[in-house]
Amino acid sequence: MLALALAEAENGTVINADSAQIYRDLPILSAAPSEHDKTRAEHRLYGVRDGADPCSAADWAASAKLEIDLAHDLGKLPILVGGTGLYLRTLLDGIAPVPAIDREVRRIVRGRSVSENLSELRSMDPAAATRLHAGDTARIARALEVVQSTGKPLAAWQAGREGGIADQIHLRPLILLPPRDWLYARCDSRFRQMVELGAIDEVERLLARGLDSHLPVMRAIGVAEIAAFLHGETSREAMIVAGSQATRRYAKRQYTWFSHQPPANWPRYSEALEAGSPGPALALLGQKP
Repeated sequence: MLALALAEAENGTVINADSAQIYRDLPILSAAPSEHDKTRAEHRLYGVRDGADPCSAADWAASAKLEIDLAHDLGKLPILVGGTGLYLRTLLDGIAPVPAIDREVRRIVRGRSVSENLSELRSMDPAAATRLHAGDTARIARALEVVQSTGKPLAAWQAGREGGIADQIHLRPLILLPPRDWLYARCDSRFRQMVELGAIDEVERLLARGLDSHLPVMRAIGVAEIAAFLHGETSREAMIVAGSQATRRYAKRQYTWFSHQPPANWPRYSEALEAGSPGPALALLGQKP
């Protein structure tokens, strides 16, 4: 809503910064822009990747740089929209120059349980083990495979980030932190609406491809819950409840991240956008309502 209003007012191009919306397999479950939205403004990096081809933060940042440059060349305003903080941080601050991970190390690490990896991480990189949430499968595996393969903790590599564009652009950030009760109610209604719009068929087609369960597209919010329903392990209503809960949990993690991780001087907008026009939020961006 806000991005579209800004794009229409300022001849903008909306550029995706959401790790799920980059895949073409789940337009409904990832809440990708509708065809009507795309007629209102140009949208880039939505549905451009097949689910079998995982997109890293570095991959996305490289694509985003090209789209930003193209928008500038065309005299358009690039508007980055999305909730994947790692994507945005990689684009702005650069990426750690971690060498390629040994394939055998990755195979072993990714084939073990999160508890096994966390136990080993405590001995090899105790700082990372303390910092990471015990259930964060992906980040624990990443930290362990880096220290095993390179002999240096991930934090040591991250201290020397390269390729960020923060010092090359004029950035006007805005963080949306609406009331939590409004946000969680939206999560519930949105997941139910996704199911009604065809998310079950979408996941059924995805499962039929037999993709590796560790791929990002297979770990998108709602896939596991709908898969359980398709396998006869739960009822339709229980699936909707579980999917809504998973959405709320993810929204809570995003809310916490965006509350504390970005610079303190980035403006925070705490109103519910649907309570009125996007005018006040646009004003924080320095645009006319």
